[in-house]
Amino acid sequence: MNIPEISSTELDKPRSNCAIVGVYGSREAAKLVYLSLYALQHRGQESSGIVASDGEHLHRHVGMGLVTNVFSDAKLFDKLPGTLAIGHNRYSTTGSTQVVNAQPFLTHFKHGTLAVSHNGNFTNARTLRRQLENEGAIFQTTSDTELILHLLARSQAHDIVGRLQDTFDQLQGAYSLVMLTRNKLIAVRDPRGWRPLNLGRKRHTWLVASETCAFDLLDAKYVREIEPGEIVVLDHTGLQSHRLRERAPRAACIFEFVYFSRPDSKIFDENVDRARRRLGKNLANEHPAEADIVIAVPDSSNTAALGYARNSNIKYEIGLIRNHYIGRTFIHPDQSVRDFNVRIKFNTVKGVLNGRRVVVVEDSIVRGTTLHNLVRLLRRAGAKEIHVRISSPPIIAPCYYGMDFPTKEELIASHQSVAQIKDYLEVDSLEYLSLEGLLKSVPHEKGGYCTACFTGNYPIIPEDLMDKFALDHANGRAEEVVLVRRARRQSGGRAAPVRRTRARKAKR
Repeated sequence: MNIPEISSTELDKPRSNCAIVGVYGSREAAKLVYLSLYALQHRGQESSGIVASDGEHLHRHVGMGLVTNVFSDAKLFDKLPGTLAIGHNRYSTTGSTQVVNAQPFLTHFKHGTLAVSHNGNFTNARTLRRQLENEGAIFQTTSDTELILHLLARSQAHDIVGRLQDTFDQLQGAYSLVMLTRNKLIAVRDPRGWRPLNLGRKRHTWLVASETCAFDLLDAKYVREIEPGEIVVLDHTGLQSHRLRERAPRAACIFEFVYFSRPDSKIFDENVDRARRRLGKNLANEHPAEADIVIAVPDSSNTAALGYARNSNIKYEIGLIRNHYIGRTFIHPDQSVRDFNVRIKFNTVKGVLNGRRVVVVEDSIVRGTTLHNLVRLLRRAGAKEIHVRISSPPIIAPCYYGMDFPTKEELIASHQSVAQIKDYLEVDSLEYLSLEGLLKSVPHEKGGYCTACFTGNYPIIPEDLMDKFALDHANGRAEEVVLVRRARRQSGGRAAPVRRTRARKAKR
């Protein structure tokens, strides 16, 4: 048997950022956080954790793996007492995959005990960390979230709101976060509103979550989104709303609608399902196809495919079945099994595909390797023609605001034309939704969106060469970075081989 490898089907998708959750005012706060994290498992699968407060002390439990693995023993909740709690599911967008980076982080400083869960990326993290280290600060992790704790500890403000304002005056980038003190639950969202953050309520209990599907599981009501630049404080006096000092144009991540969020969630005050159906509708208007059936690459493309099928009057069918029980890593039983990384996750429904002209709707293409192998499976299942339709524009630039995209060189659309990608995929036609069609699919009443991954126009210019492992480099852990990237290459995680990619390899 071969050693465990990272699945290329996972590497060929934009990786989600993190899930954050907060509960205030329930005797079962930790259990409610646990259930909410379970509903938000899709936003992070590397680690999970909960911190609860009993009014005097904060209690923490974190671990590597899925929510059900980390909290497999019901007795753990006896060690997480209290009426307020926060939680976190992590997928690392900065810092490596280690338990030391698992959140929520918990610290003790002169103002008391504090816990924090963060979703997003700070674009000036490396520079700020070096500055603090030069001033004598000692970091325990390689996550940019730890910067929040150091800056809060250095603030001279007299209350938590002032300390938060001081802290985020110095931090740039995307952040939605929940924090916990002995008797307060605090939620903060960056001035551009990059990542979603929502407020809910169930009788006397307040809830905060990245997506509203967490509220549905708890039979709680959606109240509103936490506004960009808002600080929400929940304590015995009720809810207080404050503002960060910075003002900026709204730049909500439009990819949340395309791929990240669950279709049954509401984000940015809009239903994800509704937006995705409009993506499919606009895609059908822009790029019709002569075909017998429309199928989706499950699961994130299902709703867009329904919209495409309905607007084009082509029958929607289930042509691919996804195995939902595959983790991020697995052991290859035999290298002779062709396209194993795709076969282990998807299987074709031959009776649906055989002899048919098929429209395949996919939400995005990153490297192209998974879709290339999926097309092979569809051909073997007897598909007569394959027309691929992508419900977003070509991804040409990395994200620095909380998504784990590859480097620019590994993004196939950054160096190949649509015609070249079509040839690589070996399909009869390939078309992408235009940027205009994407923007028409989402509401604009509250402001604009970040489209940097499609345009290369960044609302905040990131630090040079910033990547997921920037803080690992700063901490002298370059060897692990090399090993992780080598695992990605060995698992088939690179884009289609092109001249530029070979030149980059030769340069190394």
